[in-house]
Amino acid sequence: VKSLHIIAVIFWMAGMLYLPRLFVYHADAAPGSETSETFKIMEGRLLRLIINPAMMVTWLLGLWLAWNGFGFSGGWLHAKIGLVVAMSGVHGYFSASVRRFAADQNTKPARHWRIMNEVPTVLMIVIVILVIVKPF
Repeated sequence: VKSLHIIAVIFWMAGMLYLPRLFVYHADAAPGSETSETFKIMEGRLLRLIINPAMMVTWLLGLWLAWNGFGFSGGWLHAKIGLVVAMSGVHGYFSASVRRFAADQNTKPARHWRIMNEVPTVLMIVIVILVIVKPF
């Protein structure tokens, strides 16, 4: 179960790191252009086929591990779950952004997406440290 959880996390994070990078390039593409339409397909498929299922598997197995392995106890576990909730919020923001790009309604510049590309990275680093070190 732990192995499947880690595999799901890897898939989820791969998508969460790649999607905003697509947004960086998509933000600079002219709406309606062939490039923009290609990005719409790539973003939609990445979200539907990889990121969403990986997040669901991550949550299901993670909650099972938290209950079965730790009884939902431990300050580090509570902090980790809080950060995973934050990551899920970023996921939701990215999902809404896929819909905005698909409707040619993105208002954010490429610079915004470059910054947003770092948010999942920082969250992931802190989560991994909490899991490995269990500082409290």
